[in-house]
Amino acid sequence: MFDNLSEKFSDTFRKLSGRGRITEDNVKEAMDEVRSALLEADVHYEVAQKFCDQCVQSALGQDVHKSLKPGQLMIKIVNDELVQLMTAGEEDTPGILQISPGPTIIMMSGLQGSGKTTTCGKLAAHLKLKGKSVMLCAADLQRPAAVQQLETLAEQVEQTVEGRGKVTCYSEIDKVAEYGKAVGVAVKVCRNALKKARAEKTDVLILDTAGRLHINDDLMDELRRVEKAVQPHQIFLVIDAMTGQDAVNSAKAFNDELELDGVILTKFDSDTRGGAALTVKHITGKPIKYIGIGEKLDALEEFRPEGIASRILGMGDMVGMVEQIQQHVEEEEARALQEKMEKGKMSMDDFLDQLKKIRKMGSMKNLLSKMPGIGQQLKGLDIDDKQIDQTEAIIKSMTLDERKDVDLLNNSRRRRIAKGSGTGKEEVSQLVKGFEAVQGMAQQMAGLSMFGRMKAMAGMGDMDLSALGTRKGGVPKLAGGGTKKKGGRVKTRKRRSR
Repeated sequence: MFDNLSEKFSDTFRKLSGRGRITEDNVKEAMDEVRSALLEADVHYEVAQKFCDQCVQSALGQDVHKSLKPGQLMIKIVNDELVQLMTAGEEDTPGILQISPGPTIIMMSGLQGSGKTTTCGKLAAHLKLKGKSVMLCAADLQRPAAVQQLETLAEQVEQTVEGRGKVTCYSEIDKVAEYGKAVGVAVKVCRNALKKARAEKTDVLILDTAGRLHINDDLMDELRRVEKAVQPHQIFLVIDAMTGQDAVNSAKAFNDELELDGVILTKFDSDTRGGAALTVKHITGKPIKYIGIGEKLDALEEFRPEGIASRILGMGDMVGMVEQIQQHVEEEEARALQEKMEKGKMSMDDFLDQLKKIRKMGSMKNLLSKMPGIGQQLKGLDIDDKQIDQTEAIIKSMTLDERKDVDLLNNSRRRRIAKGSGTGKEEVSQLVKGFEAVQGMAQQMAGLSMFGRMKAMAGMGDMDLSALGTRKGGVPKLAGGGTKKKGGRVKTRKRRSR
């Protein structure tokens, strides 16, 4: 989402780093470029102006430490101001308010096409991973397919998302025909869902209310009726991040009528410029609670201003990545694998098992974007998550002995594996090289202190990620041996097999 903005910030700080010291003139010059970058990212003009003025004021009031360069100091100042912009100086409680005894009632609202119903399913999946029992209520009777869609989502979450919780759906499909003929039909459905949720001692009840193509009196009247009838503990507005400032305007209009508790931004993984994420809290006074980062049911994460600011400035979001990993990997299992890797005893089966766990974490591109220094390398790179299927086919075409010891893989064995997996010998060799690189890095980091490990991970920004995909409009690249342009032609380097 923030590729263009990150690039603009990086260019600005690079120019400033060449200056010997911070002065009012060079700070204002840098902030002029930052202001242009924010406006291009569809940030509201008044917000961009206020942000830059605050950065200038903070910079001129700083005593520059001898060990810091002007560019480094400005990165810190801008980072702090970005966090401030997205939190408005308040300590917002992440996630949802937990009520005991339950159920915690969450009312979801939004315009049609914002991804509201799908987000209900994603939120249910997120809560199931945390061990909560969730009931989805199909109160969107305006769109006939919405009831069936929510029922399907509940079934998919229950069957495919691992977690100690349970997800069900309450619906009254016959009420769709009555909708529009009698006032309060959706209200009755919500009341009945609440009764059942209490009877079943459900932790969280999520109400999927009706949306419209635009904000109108009928929509707001129905939402107010539902709110009065069931008295939800929290009201969330789902908005499409791709609509930019229109999303912010919609949030303000909804908040004026309903007193929102938070906003959920969908399509956060798209190519949109990111202005809504930077502006919505400042304009509405309401925090962003969650962001949708993909199409899969587990592609929802809690919004962390610190992590987003860090990613905008190209520094990654290691805390967010660790939290994402912790949801899918057991601590004892991770410790056992680490010991294997440090001793050089990790097998191809272990490697494949970890790749499958990574797939469960969502988009590979989103995960890699949280690593320091790697975000810029991902720009324009199409990463195909289906490559894990190819990797699995290659590993399963190996014998048990070959999976334990890749040194056995000579030319004839690699040809046999390639034939058995429907790939080429180069793909097999590339996988082996990647596997050995992971093992080598793990052994190198084994003897380092915690600071040394963090420094080594930050250095991963220099990695060649071209093997993960293709550049848009370009030819595929193969890391460690793929294609290399020379004299206007594409020349293939020969590989040396073991």
